Amino acid sequence: MEPAPLASLQEEEGEPDESPSSAFSAAAVPPRPATHHSLHKYAPLDWSAYFDEERSVAVPDTEDVFNVYTAGSEGPVVFCLHGGGYSGLSFALAASRIKEKALVIAMDLRGHGKSTTSDDSDLSIETLSNDVIAIVRTMYGDSPPAIILVGHSMGGSVAVHVAARKVIRNLHGLVVVDVVEGTAMASLVHMQKILANRAQHFPSIEKAIEWSVKGGSLRNIESARVSIPSTLKYDESRKCYTYRTPLEETEKYWKGWYEGLSEKFLSCPVQKILLLAGTDRLDRALTIGQMQGKFQMVVVRHTGHAIQSTLPSSCRTLHSFMQKPLICRGTEAGSTGIIKQRFPY
Repeated sequence: MEPAPLASLQEEEGEPDESPSSAFSAAAVPPRPATHHSLHKYAPLDWSAYFDEERSVAVPDTEDVFNVYTAGSEGPVVFCLHGGGYSGLSFALAASRIKEKALVIAMDLRGHGKSTTSDDSDLSIETLSNDVIAIVRTMYGDSPPAIILVGHSMGGSVAVHVAARKVIRNLHGLVVVDVVEGTAMASLVHMQKILANRAQHFPSIEKAIEWSVKGGSLRNIESARVSIPSTLKYDESRKCYTYRTPLEETEKYWKGWYEGLSEKFLSCPVQKILLLAGTDRLDRALTIGQMQGKFQMVVVRHTGHAIQSTLPSSCRTLHSFMQKPLICRGTEAGSTGIIKQRFPY
């Protein structure tokens, strides 16, 4: 029931950075050197420079409307799921590099970005997974094109749970970005303190972008300029900006995001990549699985937690992945076969 072994380990280089990874976006708060620039350097950038379209996708028979960014028109669908506290725009820079040879879809998950649902506070793994499945079905019906699920941090957990349920037809690959069960579970006891230590209110969007680069988890100013505005809301009572997603109120869901994640990841019967910011993040199950060739691991050093935002060129890993013939064992018919199509990206 497992794909054939892939290359065991690759490494890519980013900019030097010593900060640790985290269970979700808020966990990495490394120090930054003091700099003095005008706020123009942190002016917001529009999504349209990276994506081709912004769509509102309403799930039939519900009150749920999900905001979805799309880029490209041909090739397989690279379906991107962001981390906790981020939005679909955290994949903007990567999308701009992929869209010439693939169709990129990045949705704002429930309680994030511009998506609105009947219960934005329900961030249980079951609800988040159901949302993704509902969006795929709403957009493509029962005959979707080839899909590669890509998930960062919390979104990586959602991607794994969706893939493990085996209900999306034509799912050909799974890419999980910097989330490992062991590290995430060990980090949860520190999450409330880390969240409380964040800057909570900002007089302007530019100040929020500046803080995200100097004191937050992002490493790339351009990525921060396009993605951070979608993670904020205006607080009328305080006359300032604050976070769109109150992560500190979602604690009851944290354990469910990550518990059992490694075994679920290893059990998914598709080609798999684990993209990490450091080799120290592997837990025992993944270490054994990696040694057995059950997935491809790629280490992108010196980037911090938000790999796809910090170093969008890491999408060349996805390029290499999609150039391989996909080998799928244990199909619905119980047979073993090789899908001979080579994806262009």
